[in-house]
Amino acid sequence: MQEPGLDRHEWQTEWEQLEPDLETSPAEALPEVDRLVARMLEERGHSLDADPELKETPDPEITTQYREAHRIARLVDAGERVDPGDIGAAVEGFRELYNQLIDEEAAP
Repeated sequence: MQEPGLDRHEWQTEWEQLEPDLETSPAEALPEVDRLVARMLEERGHSLDADPELKETPDPEITTQYREAHRIARLVDAGERVDPGDIGAAVEGFRELYNQLIDEEAAP
């Protein structure tokens, strides 16, 4: 059995390691941030393959927000040219999701 809060600690540690790269090289850090947030979502019961319109996930808005940021991360990871504003929006989307999931984990 895993200790309560262990996921949260691991996620925070990983995020803290990625944060400097998000500031200096957001495009390069985006794929790794995408993987972290995807793991967090899946561990919290969000089906990333589910259709958010069908409400197959605990919070369809979270899934929709993730998918948009993930779309940008995939383009960057594939070497596509992506507008810096889109990269910034993806970083902010992932940051919001991360904070929401950390807050969820901390809630009693």
